[in-house]
Amino acid sequence: MKPEEGEYLSGGKNGTIVNNSEEAFGFFSRGLTSDQETDFGIGNSFFRQSWITAPATATARDGLGPFFNAISCASCHFKDGRGRAPEYDGELGTGLLLRLSTSQQDVHGAYLPDPVYGGQLQDVAINGVDAEAAYTISYEYITEMYPDGSSAELRKPTYNIQGYNYGDMTSDLHVSPRVANQMIGMGLLEALSESTILAAEDITDADADGISGKANYVFDRTSNTIKLGRFGWKANQPTVRQQVAGAFSGDIGLTSSIFPKETFPSGFDGSTIISGGEPEVPDTVLDRVVLYSSTLAVPARRDYDTDEVLKGKQIFNNIACAKCHTPKFTTNNSYYIEANRNQEIRPYTDLLLHDMGEGLADHAPDFLADGNEWRTQPLWGIGLISVVNGHTYLLHDGRARNIEEAILWHGGEAENAKNEFKSLSKEERDQLIAFVQSL
Repeated sequence: MKPEEGEYLSGGKNGTIVNNSEEAFGFFSRGLTSDQETDFGIGNSFFRQSWITAPATATARDGLGPFFNAISCASCHFKDGRGRAPEYDGELGTGLLLRLSTSQQDVHGAYLPDPVYGGQLQDVAINGVDAEAAYTISYEYITEMYPDGSSAELRKPTYNIQGYNYGDMTSDLHVSPRVANQMIGMGLLEALSESTILAAEDITDADADGISGKANYVFDRTSNTIKLGRFGWKANQPTVRQQVAGAFSGDIGLTSSIFPKETFPSGFDGSTIISGGEPEVPDTVLDRVVLYSSTLAVPARRDYDTDEVLKGKQIFNNIACAKCHTPKFTTNNSYYIEANRNQEIRPYTDLLLHDMGEGLADHAPDFLADGNEWRTQPLWGIGLISVVNGHTYLLHDGRARNIEEAILWHGGEAENAKNEFKSLSKEERDQLIAFVQSL
């Protein structure tokens, strides 16, 4: 077995960086203009540095809160990487938050937030203000048996929200935990044409392979239209720009032209809270953070030409993992960032929604995504999360402590693939995991 030509170039010729260090997720793509490289640096500074309460002498970075989850983007996306669940009760800014929704939809198809606390539990507040509430996590441990008699231990989280400071939540509440994901390659995924993504849709499973694939269609605030969803665990954001602005709003409590209103729990008197500007994140700053987020390169593959990894790749294809974790695409030739155009990329995702079974269900629908459906997670960079972030926790809530556990949580449309994985020999399972680790 031999690797494909250029197989190590996960982000294409421009969007791949050869770096295996703890900074591996923080480099810009080749081919940026000098102005874009400058904007990347400025965007990086706004991404990594902390925001502060207004008024402050550092007017460019004030406006934090009054309610928030973290004081910077990097608090959750440390070194542009992946968050995790808190290690102990009260640990803040680790990159796990709780989304809140109800069973009612607005005119755009979005599910309405909790009427008191909004769409996201903000568990931190500025000085002099009580946070909305707090949450704790407990784990149930489950033994998963292999046909060969060996076993693995899985952990299932349960969340307990407590200490409500602004009244009770609605009884019609859906809680969805979401971990901050690594930032690499977002602009390359945005540069895929809609037709390329939709070509893999099979909502009715017409080919009877047990795997459907459904696009999410979500509200785009800039154009005031419904667009294809690409980003977020349920593909509920249409663009990098709206994803970034949404995080500024929900995670840090900063207004922008896309999310111009402060987020307060109902009943909270925000009239005495000093704003950091209107908006607090001006478009010039938002543009640079969006450019930064859209041009973070993807680390090159490691060990891609070893026998173990090549055998694992063959097994990955044989047991149909590649049905959803699509290995290869080519970006379009009209994306607004020229460096991202016409790149042969290997993200290992189809950007579509799939039923992942009851075990992973959050029962929180999100536009067209139902409570069992999640967007196929891109696998590029997965093997370097431990180097960049010092942990190997995976899935939407970080419950899986490694790649093996993540595979064993697959259900629904991936149930057959999981069972085939379990039926492999230990050597074959290790080969498949070595392949995923190389991505």
